[in-house]
Amino acid sequence: MTNGAPIDLTPGALTEPLSGRHWDAGAVARETGRRAAGYGRQGVAAGDRVFLLHGNRLEFFADLLAVWSLGACAIPIDARLTPFEVATLARAATPRFALIDGGLDASIPGALANAGAAPLEANDLDAGPGPSPPFPVGRPDLDDDALILFTSGTTGQPKGVVHTHRSLRARWADLRASLDLRPFRRTLCLLPTHFGHGLICNCLYPWLSGCHLLLLPPFQADLIMQLGRIVDEHRVTFMSSVPSIWHLALKMAQPPRQESLERVICGSAPLSAQLWGRIQEWSGTRDVLNAYGITETASWVAGTTVPAMVPEDGLIGVGWGADVRILRSSATAAAPDEEGEAGRGEIGYVWLRTRALMRGYLDRDDLTAAVVRDGWLSTSDLGFVDERGYLFLTGREREEINRGGLKIYPGDVDAVAERHDAVVDVCAFAFEHPTSGQELGIALVMSRSDPGSLRALYDLMAAHLAPHQLPQRWFLVDAIPRSSRGKVNRRTVADACARTTPVNLRDLLHRR
Repeated sequence: MTNGAPIDLTPGALTEPLSGRHWDAGAVARETGRRAAGYGRQGVAAGDRVFLLHGNRLEFFADLLAVWSLGACAIPIDARLTPFEVATLARAATPRFALIDGGLDASIPGALANAGAAPLEANDLDAGPGPSPPFPVGRPDLDDDALILFTSGTTGQPKGVVHTHRSLRARWADLRASLDLRPFRRTLCLLPTHFGHGLICNCLYPWLSGCHLLLLPPFQADLIMQLGRIVDEHRVTFMSSVPSIWHLALKMAQPPRQESLERVICGSAPLSAQLWGRIQEWSGTRDVLNAYGITETASWVAGTTVPAMVPEDGLIGVGWGADVRILRSSATAAAPDEEGEAGRGEIGYVWLRTRALMRGYLDRDDLTAAVVRDGWLSTSDLGFVDERGYLFLTGREREEINRGGLKIYPGDVDAVAERHDAVVDVCAFAFEHPTSGQELGIALVMSRSDPGSLRALYDLMAAHLAPHQLPQRWFLVDAIPRSSRGKVNRRTVADACARTTPVNLRDLLHRR
């Protein structure tokens, strides 16, 4: 684990490819200073918590810096949430203010006000006497809270991850030490800016290192279908992504022709070797990295910056300014030690130690103590370290399927199914069974679903999976449901499939 000093930050330019709006670094500084002065006059002060409800826009980034320069803590919120969900988060975080810049449900400002958060419109800011000061207006203390990112609970009990300025700067410093900045000079973001991957690493890491950041609305199918053209027109050199983007892009988008892409990172879920290779072919670069990170570690904490990298199912690689251990237990009752460490190639629980670790969960010391012990984070991810010292991920603890006492990792099943050229997207999941406890189902999005293709897929899976890993129920679906972060909830997929009719596998195979 590295121990370098926190870095200085220099914002770069911002562009919205769809609208054509552009701020150079000077315009960013002027707009940030104007907003900081105006919000300061409205009462935003050090220690306040402030909602930001307009991500993936130029104004969002000026507001973020303005909030930080006033010593306040920013809480990015998904603007697509309902008024009820926004109010639920507001009651949990108790923000004093909410910054709004158009495009919201008309009832959300009222819901915020009822929850105690005063809505502020940037366009209504009083210019005040004299010119606005340039950014930075002030320099917050490194141990002040900088970001609160909610990972769950918009309708129930929210769980907010709190990062300080110190932990964020540590993340960016460690990335600079691990990843050459040159490929990031024209970075495209089409991920949401209300969670760690999209905001901390895809956007703020390159942008606050002086790189040019290009912003698109997140997860819009019509834009992903134009991805190759957008990359070419704006000479994009880097983009980050999640597997769900690639499942659509590889199916619908023409690849770029100008060969500007130098690096692609994919995160949020382990890549299969099959999908990995297809991304390399589409993007025109071999520099496609599989990154591992969670919100609690300020996102990217490890990745495939390894010599002569060849795609393998679930391969992550090495820590980026982090120590990685695989232990046989995920419990934090005792500190991690070598006696509990899994052997090379043995699947266990992934533990991480990084100076970019969160301060903790917002007002939930109990939840924090359940995952953090002596600076180590118990992630609940399952994986192993091979004989080369490379980390592989196999799934999540809660995703592990127990079929009559035999363990199944659904990610392994997904990776094999993806090898078939007709499989566009896939998700294996558990369903309850009266005798074995759990059985395995699979949802498939296929470009061809004729009996011959389905039999060929079955043969492929039977050749590469143990008999107990073969799915017993197959469902052909139009799309795999995903969250606003592009992640799959296997329970949600199982519930959706339970309302549909599965493929008659016995009849299909009998007709062979």
